[in-house]
Amino acid sequence: MATKSILKSIDIKDRRLCRQFVNALKNAKGKRSITVEMSKPVREVHGKDIKTLFENN
Repeated sequence: MATKSILKSIDIKDRRLCRQFVNALKNAKGKRSITVEMSKPVREVHGKDIKTLFENN
């Protein structure tokens, strides 16, 4: 998960939306993510390599 999305500040001014947000947090507590196994080969691409990757296709 991106750090920016974790550290984002939110202002909830509507009481109903506040309750929905709290309920969503309660429902998410204790749930675990599943392990994903890649079916195709994967490689990490950085900076200039991205441009090269798209030029070749």
